[in-house]
Formats: sequence, C-alpha cells, structure tokens
Amino acid sequence: MRALSTVRRAASSRPPPDAASLRQAALAHLAKFAATEAGLARVLERRIDRWARTAEAERQSIESATLAAREAIPPIVKQLAESGVLSDTMFAQTRARALARSGRSKRAIGHHLASKGVPAEMAHSALPENSDHELAAALIHARKRRLGPWRKIAPSADVLRRELGSLARAGFAQGIASRALRYAVAEAEAVIAAFRASV
Repeated sequence: MRALSTVRRAASSRPPPDAASLRQAALAHLAKFAATEAGLARVLERRIDRWARTAEAERQSIESATLAAREAIPPIVKQLAESGVLSDTMFAQTRARALARSGRSKRAIGHHLASKGVPAEMAHSALPENSDHELAAALIHARKRRLGPWRKIAPSADVLRRELGSLARAGFAQGIASRALRYAVAEAEAVIAAFRASV
C-alpha cells in the first residue's frame, strides 16, 4: 500500500508534459515500435491523458497544461515526419508485407492499416497487387488452421463449407479460397516458399 502511494506521489509530482518531454517520449516510442503519424499522435495523447488523470486526483489545475501539451503534438509529429524518422508510407509497406507473409488477406491488411491511421490511398498502394500473393497468403492461413491440404479428416461437403467460411471470414475471395483448398501439400508448400522468397 505504501509503495503504491509513493508511486502516485512521484507521478503527481511530475511536471506537465511539454514539447520537449513529448518529443523525447515520441523518440523513445519510435525506437521500440513502428508507428504512423496518427498512431504516434494517439500515443502522445494517451501520455497527456495519464498525466492529467494523476494530476486531477491530486486536485491540481490541469486545463492549461493539458491544452498546451495537446497543441505541441502536431508540430512534433510533423517535424519527425519531415526528418524521415516517422513515415506512414514505410510503415504501410513494411506492415503490409509482414501481414501478407503471416497469411493475412488484402482486405484484412487494408483494415489493419486503416486502424493504424494509414490514409486509404496509401494503404491501397501498399497492398500486394499480384493474385498469386493472395493465393499464397490464403495457403499460409489454411496451413495455420489445418485446412485444405493440411486437414486431418476426409473432405466432406460440410468440412469444405466450414473451411470456405473460415477463409471468407479472414477476407479471402471465394475463388482464391476454393483454389487454396484444392492444393496438394507439396504444391501448396512450394507456392508458400516462392511467395516468401519474393516479398
């Protein structure tokens, strides 16, 4: 109990976030995690909110400090983007490639990028255009779920319907899903290996 109150006192005695401390926080975050401009702005907003909650509990006046801190965020994000430390394009390309390699459909990748604050046109240009890439991603997904070539049970109509449903929920078109489920294991592994070597 005493340790918790000590932590609260230490947190409340921290000065309000300013441009310098927010910039340091932004750099520390980017050293550990890839982020978009919108994502980094959300991280800094949450940092301000945590400080404000602590200060409010201590009944400090927080309005002007919080407002000043929030106004410091856009210039920090802009400066980091202009210096090349922060790049939505690079984030989108890197994340799209990693997600495709892990078996995500183009639709799922697009939703993920949008949730991270990547503009729609930038997300679209980062998505793999090659239909072979989408097929390979569907095969990777099928292998993870032990569907199609990797299933351990006989392929009845019910099993095929469930497997198609699983691939559809993952964002794969019916044509791609049907093709993926018809592959033999050796052919599917060859497609996956070629895909992973190309991205």
